[in-house]
Amino acid sequence: MTKLACSILGVVLVLGACSKKSDQGAPPPETASAPVAPAQTTPPLDPTNIVSIAMASPDHKTLVAALKAADYVTAVANPGPLTVFAPTDAAFAKLPAGTVESLVKPENQAKLKEILKYHVTTSVYDATNLTDGQVLAMANGGKATIHIKDGKMMINDANVVASVRASNGMVHVIDGVLTAPAP
Repeated sequence: MTKLACSILGVVLVLGACSKKSDQGAPPPETASAPVAPAQTTPPLDPTNIVSIAMASPDHKTLVAALKAADYVTAVANPGPLTVFAPTDAAFAKLPAGTVESLVKPENQAKLKEILKYHVTTSVYDATNLTDGQVLAMANGGKATIHIKDGKMMINDANVVASVRASNGMVHVIDGVLTAPAP
């Protein structure tokens, strides 16, 4: 036999020997299945990514609940790059009564996803990259416009009140929930 064939035969024999299990001392198989832990709703997160920043913020509990209801935690925790315009709890409170409660219901998940995607771009825009009149393509296919007046930035009709760099992009905290402009 050639050296190559002998080597392959040796590896196969070693792997075969290693894969055999001994039944001696093994506990008897369980007849009833063990309870399964519920699926983790939040994956392990980089402490400096967009989701971690939102989860640590006392002002973004509603946004985090919406991300969970839309099953978007993992998507927003991905490496990016992303820019998220993150409405505060006070911004959500400005919506008509019952709106948030209705949107987080399972039957409204598709609508909630579209609203959340209108708050995200797939690029990193810090405040120095944004200019007055700049139109951003949002993740839902819509467009949002940046306005800068007297040094204050807005996106559509919402004020940008703070900006935080994240490991996977940028978070701009806003005081309103973005809605797509009427056609």
